[in-house]
Amino acid sequence: MTISPTISAADERLEVPGLRDLTAGWLAAIGEDPEREGLQKTPQRVAKAWAFLTAGYGRTLADAAGDAVFAAEGSEMVIVKDIEFYSMCEHHMLPFYGRAHVAYIPDRQILGLSKFARIVDLYARRLQVQERLTTQIADALEELLAPRGVAVLLEGVHLCMAMRGVQKQNSSTTTSAMRGLFKEDARTRAEFMSAVQTTLRGR
Repeated sequence: MTISPTISAADERLEVPGLRDLTAGWLAAIGEDPEREGLQKTPQRVAKAWAFLTAGYGRTLADAAGDAVFAAEGSEMVIVKDIEFYSMCEHHMLPFYGRAHVAYIPDRQILGLSKFARIVDLYARRLQVQERLTTQIADALEELLAPRGVAVLLEGVHLCMAMRGVQKQNSSTTTSAMRGLFKEDARTRAEFMSAVQTTLRGR
């Protein structure tokens, strides 16, 4: 299952306060003319873009889950793969993006499938490092559902590596977080990794 980001325009702030002036100063600092025709509206556009990119700061786990936590009717593994995410690296404020693969084993509660994308977005739309983003998603599912196990695996491409620094355009980073049965039981973990590897091999 492929799920795309889901924070809607209605959830956004209109723009980040003060960012228009900061952007105009930034443009001048790099040698540009903020008043030239192509840049006159750029500070406003940047302020609105950053309101979208950082929408996760203004939302909570309860907002993301809504009323989509239900009584469990089974205890089999649930895997949601290929959830697209887009985030901003806190070290250089450049984008990193990729796909999240999430699994859990229900105990008493299950979560509506679309809410997994909302939870990923909740934490991705903040200044982040991939390691922390992975952990936050796993911790959120534990808090929300108290399941028998949670597994989260993220594949990310970091533009701070591709555009600057080592300039390695084909590199990617994989991070994982295992909780409960996924950490304790090798067969459970292997079942999740086998399902995810099918997706990875197809790239």
